[in-house]
Amino acid sequence: MALPVLKNRHARAIFLDRHLLSAAPNGKSKGKDLLDLITRLGFVQVDSISTVERAHHMILRARKASYRPKHLAPLLEEEHSLFEHWTHDASVIPTAFFPHWKLRFARDAETLRRQWRSWRRAGFEEKVDQLLEKIDLEGAKSSACVGEGEKRGSGGWWDWHPSKTALEYLWRTGELTVSRRESFKKFYDVTEKVLDEALIAPEPDQKESIDWLCNAAMDRLGFASSTEIADFWDIVTKAEAKEWCAQAGLIEIDVEGVDGTFKRAFARDGILEEKAPKPTSRLRILSPFDPALRDRKRAQRLFGFHYRIEIFVPEAKREYGYYVFPMLEGNKLVGRIDMKALRADDILNVTGLWWERGMRATPARLDKLHAELDRVARFAGVSTVVIDPKLGL
Repeated sequence: MALPVLKNRHARAIFLDRHLLSAAPNGKSKGKDLLDLITRLGFVQVDSISTVERAHHMILRARKASYRPKHLAPLLEEEHSLFEHWTHDASVIPTAFFPHWKLRFARDAETLRRQWRSWRRAGFEEKVDQLLEKIDLEGAKSSACVGEGEKRGSGGWWDWHPSKTALEYLWRTGELTVSRRESFKKFYDVTEKVLDEALIAPEPDQKESIDWLCNAAMDRLGFASSTEIADFWDIVTKAEAKEWCAQAGLIEIDVEGVDGTFKRAFARDGILEEKAPKPTSRLRILSPFDPALRDRKRAQRLFGFHYRIEIFVPEAKREYGYYVFPMLEGNKLVGRIDMKALRADDILNVTGLWWERGMRATPARLDKLHAELDRVARFAGVSTVVIDPKLGL
């Protein structure tokens, strides 16, 4: 029997709505409003690269144009309604979700001890207990504050000194929490001293956490395979997600890709009747780490972009920069742009632009792009946009 079909245009509308990219990026962007935004997304990936601004700030700005980086720190460092930990990568996560990260802590404790014995320098396990006791007694520490007398390496993730490894291990297993950052350097403190006990005290069992994590992933994806559900938080296993899908009362559908092919997915009953809002026609520049693009294959099936959204793009021969920025207009990824905020020169320097196949540089589209570049410049704290004349903009 043929499965119900979710047509591509409808699927894209649901996808963008779930990732909070349908509505124009208006409204308040601090305090409770910002926490609500991050809660609806589920997480925001944290990254140190700051070609224009750090990835987590770019992600939030794409959804609220009034957002500024200073709005995030109070939630992380004063209210602690957000905490830093891992999904598929380092992320900012609502502290209300913390109890279900205990499943990750337990699994990481076993995995990391085994892996890091061979991957890291010897001796980190002997540092774990004494380091936890030291921080409990003296307060938050960064990696620069510990490991006196230990040989420092290159600073790469493969060459941490033993106390740095112990710090990361205690953070990954939930004993420590990032209490603040200074110049993006993490300071770790004992979790119970940082986060509200009422939020972190619940002890869900494994089954409860798997059910919560899978439900929360489905809510944010709209439709997904069991593998995509597992990958969303990267905590439950693929086998656990597959079993959950078989028991969760979901329906199976065929989701049409932009090329007319179909991929089977699970969804909640009523997905075909869901009236997702029409996406705004505003052109937005996204971070390549945007949650909507985290699963590259999924996004490409739905939108059909032909370029690679990756951290180094070989054909983009730039003097600087780490990645190019995707451009979203309506329900289409229309191209990518290379730019950097040169704050010493007070400019946003645009050096590369690649339109997606079939996308023309119409006067209306160029007007939207110029308006967005002006907004990005203000966000980056520079006053002028300088565009390479060769781009013809």
